[in-house]
Amino acid sequence: MPYLSDTMQKEEAVFFRIFRLHPERDTKPYFQEYEIPFTRKDLTVLEGLYYIQQRLDDSLAFRSSCRAAICGSCAMHINGKYRLACNTPILKLKTKTITIRPLSHLPVVKDLVVDMKSFWEKYEQMKPYLMPGKPSPAKGEQLQRQEERGKMDVLVDCILCACCHSSCPVTASHEKYLGPMAFLTADRFVSDTRDGAREERLAMVNDEHGVWRCHTVFNCQEVCPKDLDPSGSIAHLKREIIKNKIQQKCL
Repeated sequence: MPYLSDTMQKEEAVFFRIFRLHPERDTKPYFQEYEIPFTRKDLTVLEGLYYIQQRLDDSLAFRSSCRAAICGSCAMHINGKYRLACNTPILKLKTKTITIRPLSHLPVVKDLVVDMKSFWEKYEQMKPYLMPGKPSPAKGEQLQRQEERGKMDVLVDCILCACCHSSCPVTASHEKYLGPMAFLTADRFVSDTRDGAREERLAMVNDEHGVWRCHTVFNCQEVCPKDLDPSGSIAHLKREIIKNKIQQKCL
């Protein structure tokens, strides 16, 4: 297989091999190949997709928004790994043929666009907002010490891209399994000293579709574009559930 190098000339080209499926027209998915010019060393996969859509095939469907690795909408499977197309330089992939598939475990709407409904339902199920459980102080603000806020540093940066969800082998076989994103979200609020619904949140993830079904494969941790640790959150939630049960027995 030919490889890209730092000395590639502008006239060289790369090939995008893209998953295509129009459910209303196609009986089965297929891959279509496009050739695009490698014009800059920092050219990204997303820019390559836009080149194809705007100059070669306007029927190609994919999602994107911020182009700055913040919104998570351009997550897809690129050369064997779930990534954000906007911050994946073509040169980094070190190959002239780039294979792109949509996110897994979610229904394909068209080409690289998937139906995120079930993903968002699981996010909503986690009640992703503070539930203080007690009246706000007179000044209307609940203070938090720096060390308390520091515990959430590895939890608050999730961009809901669904890379962890798609890489998880359990979400593939168990439709109701909450998944890494939901557990990271739950842990974010369990770890927040301002939240007063700790027991309720632990109960949300303490059933047959919760943290105990995790197989600890660590795929979710490996693919997270923000270097977060959903596996660590799952372990933390398990410890908190056990700790909570022990405390209840001691009362």
